[in-house]
Amino acid sequence: MGMFDFLKKSGGNKELEEALRKLQMNCENNYKDAAQANFREFCGLLQELKDKGKLSAKQLEYYDHKLEEYKEKMKKFTHKDQTPYWQ
Repeated sequence: MGMFDFLKKSGGNKELEEALRKLQMNCENNYKDAAQANFREFCGLLQELKDKGKLSAKQLEYYDHKLEEYKEKMKKFTHKDQTPYWQ
């Protein structure tokens, strides 16, 4: 996903796309704490929009897939799990 791909998508939710953009940028820059915070923000926002019924079935499918993708990526994306270069 390119940095501005979210502008090309029609039918995407602007708030969720912005949260994903920040998450992606922080992951790419290896900002682990910020990326974890962005992931929690994305999860909370997605749940809030689901609860309010603001997402179409197609959007739900897309964002649920993104959620699962990032859940896997974020499992060991912490400073605690980082191995020192000298080991």
